[in-house]
Amino acid sequence: MSNIKTKEFINWYSWSNEALEKARTENKSIFLFISSSSSQWSQKMYEASFNSDIIIELINERFIPIMVNKDERPDIERYYHKVYSLMNRETTGSPLSIFLTANLEPFYAGSYIPDQDINDQLSLESLLRVISKKYITDYDTLAQKGQEVLSHVNVQEKNIQATKLDINIIKTIQQHSNALLDHEFGGFSKAPKFPNASTLNLLLDVYELEKETKVLDALTLTLDNMIKGGFYDLENKGFYHYAKDVQWTQPYEVKTTYDNAQLIQLYLRAYNLTQNDNYKRVAIQSLDFMLKERKDAKFFSLENEEIITSWNALMVQTLFSASSIDDKYKVNALETLEAILSELYVSGTLYHTKKVNKKATIQAFLEDYTTLGETLISAYQHSLDESFLIMATQFANLIIEQYYEQARWVYSPGNFKVKENIHDMNIPSSVSSALSLLLSISSLVDNNYKKFVFKTLELNSFSLMRQPLSSPKLTQMVLRYLKDDIIIKSNETLLKKHTHDREKLSYPYVYFKVVNQTALNIDNSHSTLRTEETFEKVKQYLKTL
Repeated sequence: MSNIKTKEFINWYSWSNEALEKARTENKSIFLFISSSSSQWSQKMYEASFNSDIIIELINERFIPIMVNKDERPDIERYYHKVYSLMNRETTGSPLSIFLTANLEPFYAGSYIPDQDINDQLSLESLLRVISKKYITDYDTLAQKGQEVLSHVNVQEKNIQATKLDINIIKTIQQHSNALLDHEFGGFSKAPKFPNASTLNLLLDVYELEKETKVLDALTLTLDNMIKGGFYDLENKGFYHYAKDVQWTQPYEVKTTYDNAQLIQLYLRAYNLTQNDNYKRVAIQSLDFMLKERKDAKFFSLENEEIITSWNALMVQTLFSASSIDDKYKVNALETLEAILSELYVSGTLYHTKKVNKKATIQAFLEDYTTLGETLISAYQHSLDESFLIMATQFANLIIEQYYEQARWVYSPGNFKVKENIHDMNIPSSVSSALSLLLSISSLVDNNYKKFVFKTLELNSFSLMRQPLSSPKLTQMVLRYLKDDIIIKSNETLLKKHTHDREKLSYPYVYFKVVNQTALNIDNSHSTLRTEETFEKVKQYLKTL
């Protein structure tokens, strides 16, 4: 008989009634570890801290360990991220290491915990020993601390400062972006360098509105440097998550669906604006890489990723944008959109995620409804199929009913209810995506939806007017609200001839609407500006705006 001892592992639970009941029955503290496949610090804890026999034994014997994938359960991650911020008076990234009582009162919140003591920071082993002892000897103090923290999770600000939304915000955007710009290698930070696709999209809007050369120079400097090699994978194509250095040459070698969806669309948009063939080449090569790497015939999920509704919706938007270069991408877009609507939108319920060849179980969050709503608007713009517009309107009604609370938006109305913030993270803020959807419905269906947009922008006006780059997509919605949409109305036959031209127009907020008439009406969201007989004259008029 072999004397070799079998390697033990941590007995991780998922977030479930079983795990919570076990904690209560055994009167053990819960160790909640919330991680991400794209986080290098999460990976370090897997490889070092969680590989120690001593730590494995301590966790299994003295705690109920629960592991949560932040991409699969972003509601839990956001809720406990708020807990972390309240307890530490600072923010953090992945992972989150939270200790709770069996009644879910949080009493310790950390992030990356090393496997060795480092200066004043305890190692995971030391921390586990301290906490497990304190849980027995001073439980009441820990529980009281946790109750106090929870009482502040969803406290609303009493005094909200509002200020006038003014088009002078464009000057602030230009000043702040110029001050933050790396004038040698592009981008808006020191190492590590993230692409900040939302900020670059905002600057594209500003350039199309103002035609300011400095804005275009900042854009092209960044776009050119990001594709020289490193952050952009010259060999296999596609973009990595971020660069470790200022020159964009040393990537953190993880690729995600959400990064590539946003960056490919950014380069497609830049190509339409500049006609720079390098931008077109990079966009198409990266899009083909994403299509090739799909683990499912219809859905996008790169290595170690779940199939996420919002991420796939972003990819569909990108595919629709690419269809102006090659119609085959429209076929891909409609295939994935149909898959989302058939496998992730079941019996009137939208789901957030699913595993390959399995049914979805986790219901959708605000980001899924809003991003998919925007995608349905894109589908209507590229196909002129009214059914997409009808469904987008249904989603708009649903998010107002379930997620909107007096100008504020909640990310999830369930057990982990927390206010959605306005800052763009891995994907744009759900608040800004909600406003994007509502502005589109206001222009294409009913102008009354715009009141929800105004109330949200008014609530956040003080921070937006002073720090517009802190929430770049929401700042885009300020510009769109102030400048207004242009809606080109005509019959389906005429508009279909120009669906590929819409995204190439010189004004950033142009939408098509099918009506029963032969002429081309140029409307804003509340009136007709003029009528033209040819699309060429429409294009000429838009250049004057």
